[in-house]
Amino acid sequence: MRVFLYLMWFFKQEKKAYVTGILLLLLVAFLQLVPPRLIGVVVDAINNETLTSADLIKWMTLLLSSAVGMYVLRYIWRVMIFGSAVKLGRQLRERLYKHFTQMAPQFYQNRRVGDLMAHATNDLSAVQQTAGAGVLTLVDSLATGLFVIAAMAITIDVKLTLIALIPMPFMAILTNYYGTLLHKRFGVAQEAFSDLNDKTQESISGVKVLKTFGQEKEDIESFSSLSKEVVDKNIAVARVDSLFDPTIALVVGASFFLSIFYGGQMVVADELTIGQLISFTTYLGLLIWPMLAFGWLFNIVERGRASYERVEALLNQDIDIKDKPNAIAAPPKGEILVEIDDFTFPGSSTPSLKEVHFTLNRGETLGIVGRTGAGKTTILKLLMREFEGYEGKIMIDSISIDEYSKSALRSSIGYVPQDHFLFSASIKENIAFTNPALSQSEINRAASLAHVHEDILGFSSGYDTVVGERGVSLSGGQKQRISIARALIMNPEILLLDDSLSAVDAKTEEAILSSLKETRNGKTTIITSHRLSAVQHADLIIVLDEGMLVESGSHEVLMKQKGWYYAMYMRQQLEDLVEQGGHAE
Repeated sequence: MRVFLYLMWFFKQEKKAYVTGILLLLLVAFLQLVPPRLIGVVVDAINNETLTSADLIKWMTLLLSSAVGMYVLRYIWRVMIFGSAVKLGRQLRERLYKHFTQMAPQFYQNRRVGDLMAHATNDLSAVQQTAGAGVLTLVDSLATGLFVIAAMAITIDVKLTLIALIPMPFMAILTNYYGTLLHKRFGVAQEAFSDLNDKTQESISGVKVLKTFGQEKEDIESFSSLSKEVVDKNIAVARVDSLFDPTIALVVGASFFLSIFYGGQMVVADELTIGQLISFTTYLGLLIWPMLAFGWLFNIVERGRASYERVEALLNQDIDIKDKPNAIAAPPKGEILVEIDDFTFPGSSTPSLKEVHFTLNRGETLGIVGRTGAGKTTILKLLMREFEGYEGKIMIDSISIDEYSKSALRSSIGYVPQDHFLFSASIKENIAFTNPALSQSEINRAASLAHVHEDILGFSSGYDTVVGERGVSLSGGQKQRISIARALIMNPEILLLDDSLSAVDAKTEEAILSSLKETRNGKTTIITSHRLSAVQHADLIIVLDEGMLVESGSHEVLMKQKGWYYAMYMRQQLEDLVEQGGHAE
């Protein structure tokens, strides 16, 4: 029952609803005692030939009144308790989602999307069930059981009641054992469901890759294997769960046997009337629900406990990157100073950046080039405070970036990542993602600057075309340019293009860069690229090699140095010439 202690914060929060619901539950449990007693009275009156029409009408009126009262009260307590449980589900879901949005990239690198989705859906449903059906079952089973036992002992016979309760300790021992097994097996079943959820999400997202490589059969087999594992784990849960009802039925049967056997002897000995024995067995019938509910309760609370512990483990994960007290709320503008002496990604032993120092004036363009893995994207991630823990400093307008609030810093930055993520929405909604209230003309302008406007007009529904999840219906170049339009529409102080022109041809690249130069006067732009034509116009170009800055300067300066930049530029020029058939334009 530890899960109820876990949820005590919520019960205190919704104490009015829960107290009202529980009081009404207790009242219903008390009213349930009326019918068996009335039945016994009527039977004795019939047996003694003393029942009159007036008495019968009186007893039937009481019986009907108790039924109507229970009907109304059951409706109200369900609204109170189940309504509160729905609020718990909403609160935990919002807390978990907010926590997800605050976590650093490292958090997601160590966890699968499908697993996180399972926590936010399946686990929270189990916790919500505990706060609703679990509370109901706990209170109702205890109240009904205690009231019935008290009625049996007080209104009929104490000795017969004790005899009828002899099998109950065995049920308590067995159900406790079943509950322990259930907790262990349900935790394993939830993990299996998470694996299946992750597999499904991954396969659907990568369906084009699966089809391209002809791996549909293998993927289906892998899915079937995981699905079978989920079934096997849940069958293991069901095997334990299935023990509750037979055990309870056996205990109830033993109680009925003892009650009728000894109760019959007491009737023969004139210690009980027939009506009292009928009332006693009817009361005993009312004990079936509390005992069944008690078994069901173990199922609910053990599932809820396992799920709550999984959710709490996520919520207890520290937020790696936090705002300082009284962090600056104004978006930063001005000169960018980067002096990174050393930075190593968490969990890695090899530095990703070392001795990278440069200054970029406001309104200038910086080009960052180098081999794959040289550290180009790492600089951008540090600038956006996706990671911390580096030796050195990064400053904007002479203020360290960790002095700004994360929201203020990132509101100044328009970021176009290498992995262009588009939402399953219309092109218009994707471009206007940061401000859905933007006019169509503003959206068109951003698309034109990214040179994707004509492509969009060629789609069947134009800007209202739904692109599918992750932009599955678009080409790589179209996704890149829509992502650029989404960043440009912010008119950010700092624009980061992380190898964001790799999927467009040289002519389109040149047109986009010209548009940026014309429209971003006074704004800072940072471009990382493997293709040097994308950065040759930059005010400053830095060359990275294995995380170290090995060359820096303008295009003309670097060409004169005849180092890595010069060699790579000449090589790419030759490759372009070959692609044009050996003739320069």
